[in-house]
Amino acid sequence: MSDRRNKVDLYRAREGDQAALAALIAGFMPKIRRFARAAVCPGLDFEDAVQEGYIGLFDAVRSYQEGGQATFETYATVCIRNAIVAARRTARRKKHQALSDALPLDEQISTPGPEEQAILREQIDETVYRINNGLTRFERRVLLLFLQGRSYAQIASQLSCPTKSVENALVRVRRKLKKE
Repeated sequence: MSDRRNKVDLYRAREGDQAALAALIAGFMPKIRRFARAAVCPGLDFEDAVQEGYIGLFDAVRSYQEGGQATFETYATVCIRNAIVAARRTARRKKHQALSDALPLDEQISTPGPEEQAILREQIDETVYRINNGLTRFERRVLLLFLQGRSYAQIASQLSCPTKSVENALVRVRRKLKKE
């Protein structure tokens, strides 16, 4: 992935361009899948870990600030990894430690072939479709403003609603994205 292309997609995604967001998801999908594969444990299956990776990527899109020492790719990779690791840590707390430690985490990491890439593209398209159709209009607006880096108070002011409504909408968005 070129960082220049990432930046273009980043700015377009912050402005609400679904295709740019899909391009970012597609570009980071191999990393998300690799981190998710390594994080699978009792209480956290592969698909849940992938969803946590999406959330980490969304947070990176929202919070990245140019001018720092890290490129967007580096920053997003760290956000994705941290989100998945946090989910794994939470899942492991809920299970027996000995059982969790007994499961091997090492798996072969391979570059996806053309068939896997086509499947990934379908999954990305399906995820964008679910975002568009699974969220209410208000939730989509709140998510878009959140991804643009706005604070809860700024979002509430722009949408003429209480800050608590914004907080609740983002909780619902996270729950729905995690569920999907």
